[in-house]
This record gives sequence, structure tokens and C-alpha cells, in this order.
Amino acid sequence: MSETESRQMHLAVLLHPLGPHPATWRAARSPATAATSFAHYAELVQTAERAKFDFVFFADALALRNLDPAKIRRSPHFINNLEPLTLLGALAPITSHIGLAGTVSTTYVEPYNVARQFASLDHISGGRTAWNVVTSTSVTAPLNFGQPTQAAHADRYRRAREFVEVVTGLWDSWDDDAFVADTENAVYFDPVKCHILDHRGELFTVRGPLNIARPPQGHPVIIQAGGSEAGKILAAETAEVIFTNEKSVQKAREFYSDVKSRLPAFGRSTDELKILPAAHLMVGRTTQEAKKKLAAYNDLLHLDVAREVVEDAMGAIDLSDLPMDQPFPLERLPKSVNGGTTYFAALVDMITNEKPSFGELCQRFASSRVGDVLAGNPVEIADHLEHWFRSGAADGFMFVPLHPEQDLTDFADLVVPELQRRGLFRSKYESDTLRGHLGLKRPTVGQRADVSPFRSAAGEKR
Repeated sequence: MSETESRQMHLAVLLHPLGPHPATWRAARSPATAATSFAHYAELVQTAERAKFDFVFFADALALRNLDPAKIRRSPHFINNLEPLTLLGALAPITSHIGLAGTVSTTYVEPYNVARQFASLDHISGGRTAWNVVTSTSVTAPLNFGQPTQAAHADRYRRAREFVEVVTGLWDSWDDDAFVADTENAVYFDPVKCHILDHRGELFTVRGPLNIARPPQGHPVIIQAGGSEAGKILAAETAEVIFTNEKSVQKAREFYSDVKSRLPAFGRSTDELKILPAAHLMVGRTTQEAKKKLAAYNDLLHLDVAREVVEDAMGAIDLSDLPMDQPFPLERLPKSVNGGTTYFAALVDMITNEKPSFGELCQRFASSRVGDVLAGNPVEIADHLEHWFRSGAADGFMFVPLHPEQDLTDFADLVVPELQRRGLFRSKYESDTLRGHLGLKRPTVGQRADVSPFRSAAGEKR
């Protein structure tokens, strides 16, 4: 058996509290309370751990999608969410192996806080955390942080690059064996094994060191989801997992090859970065059952909500005057957006190449924000994933269940056993850390020129 045939895929799951589909909350068991119910999240994460997923992933938003509550009142998407790091801290003690990934924006916080928070979570979880690095695409978020408008796309990514540099440098504040706890000689830590970052960059000045021991993983795993040119450059330099939204296997192959080819320029091998396209899937015991479930969700989708999803992807513009039975007028398409370029590109592709009516566009895009959801039986779904995996389009997948409870359970009970039968996915955890699940090396403390041994105020080495 060749190395390609023997390698196994990675599986993660993106958990929105009520699902990313704008209408599945209407089919949820307890739509009024699930979004802030810890028991709800605990059940989902334990289902994913039972299925041996690599990690669960929680996205985040720092503001309502629109300043007019009446316009977004019909959909719960990022309206009533628990803060991710608080949630991960609560989930860590009730899980034992599955990775725990949370989103924190580099645009509205400081690197020292983020480094300390994720180091703490990595200790609490025993080395199972990951940081999803985002620059925030929301046009309403800056109003919550004393900023009148959103910073330019390039400026947000420049800040993100230096931000990640500072955070990883702070994680290297201590050697792994710095805390000796020598009670006999009254020495709590070895001062030679503590390092001052003393970062003085374009945007940040951070002395350090971090006031917590080095994380169990060395560095918590870094995830990114940017599909723009700036996003791909940042990912090639800093990310260890990329979450993508490619709608075809050909586009996924092109993205995979493009990003992997950039790694050597940063002294990295292709194995140091795992690419996980989103898997927008609906599984049933039969194909007919899967299609019936998806149709039932789509039947609950209010057209105002579907239109609002498209408006948001186009930069929160107003499209309420467009007739639903006519094609989208190309002259109303923005030339660019200062937000989520991946979703915008998928929308432009759908409009220009498939030319659906505006009503069809709204419904199809609202279901997954990239294209149509694949509905099928377990064998058909496994065939689809295997084809992408073996075609050089993916190292694994980010499953996006439309209805969190039901669809995650169905995937775990129906698709995962089929993947295991084919030897494509693990049947048991072989590691206790997320880096171990992903086959990523544990980084050693960096030999950085700007990291110096801990010194006293007088400048003498202690």
C-alpha cells in the first residue's frame, strides 16, 4: 500500500449553536435556550469526541450583523452566542481527547491577553487547544471598540501578521523545564530559562515574558480561514490548519497546491499545514431521506433571511428592491468588499457562471454561503469525501452540520463508520494532544535574537 493510500484524513466540526443554515433553528428542540445552554454544547462536543473527531471549532462575531434589529430578527446567526474561550474552558474538563478550537480576532484585542488566555486553556485541557486567527469582517464590529469604520483589509492583515509573531514569541517565554520548584533551595524557577521577548514592531511594543508556564503543546495550534491573497500569505507563514470554502474539487485542488507551494519560502514543509475544506453535507440512511431532510430545512427558510445573507456577503448593502424572479443585475454587484472575500468570491462565481434568479440565489447561498449542500446516503457521502481527499484537494474536512444535534449525530453514526471501514479515518485516538491528532510537531523554544535571558533591573543576569 502506498503512502497516499495509507494516510488518513482529519475531521473537524464547525459548531454553530443553532446551525449555520438560517432556518434550522426553527426545527431545533429548544430554539429559545439552546444558544446559551452549556448542556447543549456539551452534548454536541461529546458526540464529536465519541466519533473521534480531531477537534471542534467555534466561530465568533463581535457585533450584530446589522444595526437594524428588525432586519435580522428572523435568524439567530451570531446574534446570541457564548464567548468561545469561556466555553472552551468549561468544555475542557468534560472531554479527554478532542481538540478545542476557538476564534479570537487580532483586530480588537491585544496579543499579550490572547497569548495568556490560550496558554491557560492549553494547560487546563492538557494540550488540546487551537486559536482560530481572524481579522474580523464585520462592518458593525468597529463601532463596539471606539472605531468609526472598519480598517482596510490590508491593514488588518498587517496587524494580524505581527500579532501572531508576538503571541508565538510570548509562548516561548519559558523553557519547558524552567519551573524547577526546588523547595530545598527555595528556587521556584530557573532564571536562565526565562526569556524576555522585548518586541518593538510597527504596531506593537510588548516586553514580556508571559506570566504562565509554556503551554503543553509548546504552541497551541494556529488555524486560519482567509482565502484572499493576504490570507494565503499569512497562512503559509503562520498557520497549521486552514479552513477553506471551495465549492468544487478543482478549485480545492488549486487552492491546496497554491498554499502548499508557498510554505518552503517560510522554511516550512508541506506537512506542517493541514488544509480542511468545509464539508456542507446532509446525510440520510437513504439518498431520498437526506434530500427530504434538506428540503424540509429549506422550506423553513424565510425569504427575507435568505436575502439578508446575500446582502451581508456583499458588504451589508440593500437589495430589497430586486425582483425575486429575475437574474441578479450585474451592475449591482460590488467590485470588491472590505470583509469576507472567500464568501464574496463564491457569491460572484454563482451569479456570473450559474445565473440563477435572485430568489434562487438567495436560497442556495443562504444554505451554506458557498453553494449547494450535498445530500446523500453514507456511501455517497464517503465517496465524495474520499474523492476530494485522494485527489490532492484536502488533508481532511471541516464538517458543517446544518442542524447541530441531528446532523452531527447522523454523520457520527452513519458516515464515520464507513470512513473507518475504508481505512480513511481513525477508530481510536492515538494521542492526547491536538498536535498529536493532526500529526504536527511540537515546536521547541525559538532561538530568537530578540529573546534575552531574564535580567534584573540593574541588567545583571540573575
